[in-house]
Amino acid sequence: MKEFENACREADLKVTHQRLELYRELAQAEDHPSAETLYKRLIKKLPTLSLDTVYRTLATLEKHRLITRVQTIESQARYEAKMDKHHHVVCSRCRTITDFTWDHFDEVQVPKAVVGWGKVIRRNAVLEGICKACARQP
Repeated sequence: MKEFENACREADLKVTHQRLELYRELAQAEDHPSAETLYKRLIKKLPTLSLDTVYRTLATLEKHRLITRVQTIESQARYEAKMDKHHHVVCSRCRTITDFTWDHFDEVQVPKAVVGWGKVIRRNAVLEGICKACARQP
């Protein structure tokens, strides 16, 4: 949490109680929660919290690259605080998102058309499929 607090100060963001609690919840989450899910989890601890505040806080933290919006197959945005290099596989049935690393993908040269475009700052692969649990269901 100290790293997060320092990153907020470096970005000229106030370190508020709500911001800290939202980040803490997101950092502990392994399910890549949506804003609505975070709101439902936090409202018990923070009864004055509004869903709008959650959305605005997530947008601010994403803008300052303190969290990441996970690209998914659904329209509802999902988030994570895990900032190390990794990718995602999404189940098209249950919508579970699983992290994985893919060293080969990260190391391959980008196509010439992209090199001429500008500078790539992040690579992100999102694979879609059906997880084992959903595949076993009729």
